[in-house]
Amino acid sequence: MIRYSAPPLLLRDVFGDLEPVRGLLRRAAPYTPLGGWYRPDAELDEPTSPMWFQNDFVHDTLHVAGADIFLHNARYVDAAQRFYDAEVIRPHSVYVNVMAALDRAGPAHTDNPRFQGRDRSNTPMWLLRVMLWSGLFDDWTITQATAIWWMNDVEGGAFLYWPDGPDRPPHRHDHEMANSALVGDNHGMFHQVGPVGPFRRETLLVTPRAELEPVADGSRDWVVRDRGAEVHRAPLERFRVSVLWKADVYRDAEEERRQTPRRLSIPDVVDVLNRDFAGRGCDLRLTVETLEEPETIAAVQSVYPEAVPQEKLTSIFDAA
Repeated sequence: MIRYSAPPLLLRDVFGDLEPVRGLLRRAAPYTPLGGWYRPDAELDEPTSPMWFQNDFVHDTLHVAGADIFLHNARYVDAAQRFYDAEVIRPHSVYVNVMAALDRAGPAHTDNPRFQGRDRSNTPMWLLRVMLWSGLFDDWTITQATAIWWMNDVEGGAFLYWPDGPDRPPHRHDHEMANSALVGDNHGMFHQVGPVGPFRRETLLVTPRAELEPVADGSRDWVVRDRGAEVHRAPLERFRVSVLWKADVYRDAEEERRQTPRRLSIPDVVDVLNRDFAGRGCDLRLTVETLEEPETIAAVQSVYPEAVPQEKLTSIFDAA
């Protein structure tokens, strides 16, 4: 079962100069609306996506120039070592969220886990989450450290988090968020983004084809264009910008050496789950070929449901 962490460590004044971060944000543009496992069936030409844009700075073979200011941030590594009482921290991913005009919160969730041989580059998101919530794959779990850094203070945009578990009220990080970071365990801790301004009568929706990028007119504005039309324009400082850093954690070099060769294949995952179904007296059985069938996904998720955290806010992705 999922294990809950201590409260994350708060870092202030992470960067002395924010201009390298602004340059990195410009180089990584354009940004597209959040999709992935939250919204796998979104219609490309339907305006159903909030202005929550995302992009990778470092992932797999991608490495945007200048991203090392996050990837190899010494303060993050030091905080992760202290948080986990661990010697070996292996940073591997950096990505960014840019948001505006969300009249409701983001989803309350835990981040997708990482296992020996299995992560979001080669495994469906829903299956990674089943592996986490089933508790059957703890021996293959790679402990993950997360740092979340906020560029600026905006209207709204609070960060709620549940280090005491989903059955207790959340903590909040809001106000004076600019240039601060929280370092801890977002894989074992529910968290949620609060509503983000500027607030209108309702959330401004765009299609999954929308793009956010800087305007090349010297104004320092950024613009959201959707199917050729400009739908929102504002200085970058009015968007909620957060950058997330991920690293593998090993207590020491011996633990890293011992765990690294233990790589899971998709057939291995299927076999572990099928053995558990049989032990439960459940008739459900998986095959590699049926992993993407909606009926199969729903059936497996019903066996290993995720918790719902107390006092979570209504999400922009909740059904109306």
